[in-house]
Amino acid sequence: MINVTAKQQLTDDELIIGYMNGNYSDFEALLARHQNKVYGYIFSSVKNKDVADDIFQDTFFKVIHTINSGSYKDENKFINWVMRIAHNLIVDHYRRLSKMPMVSSRDGETDIIDNLRVPDDNAEKRMIRVQTQRDIRKLIKKLPEEQRRVVIMRHYGKYDFKDIAAKTGVSINTALGRMRYAIINLRRLAKESNVSVDL
Repeated sequence: MINVTAKQQLTDDELIIGYMNGNYSDFEALLARHQNKVYGYIFSSVKNKDVADDIFQDTFFKVIHTINSGSYKDENKFINWVMRIAHNLIVDHYRRLSKMPMVSSRDGETDIIDNLRVPDDNAEKRMIRVQTQRDIRKLIKKLPEEQRRVVIMRHYGKYDFKDIAAKTGVSINTALGRMRYAIINLRRLAKESNVSVDL
């Protein structure tokens, strides 16, 4: 049982240290503390719920990756650092919009890598893309059931994490955590299978 009151009294850096020491609920507390501010900033910038959900997810993936790699250095400035990551991802989003033409989905279905059209697309590139999609699907089938379900709902069903949490009966933080572990496992499985995918 998580002592919510006790965690509320911890500083951001104390929660980060706890998370690094294996107390994963400390990161959930950290996320709960700041998610409204971070999401609010992202949404006010992009004015689109789906885009905001994606950028919010990517922001905290970067946060988790940086902390796990031991590269986090902004002690006592955690939220400022997170907001900078979110801002940079928002800038990247608008850069992509200006440079890459989007492809409308077929019958409302969108695959993981179907969103962007590659200029001068030729038969070889199309074959590579189709093979990559097959490889990704094979890897997803090897994930634990809880992780596989989140990946399918997120990338194939296009559910946001709030909906995923509601449909699977878990907290949004747990849904985010399952997605994070799914990405880690997919990278490991890709390496073990000699599959070249960008995850």
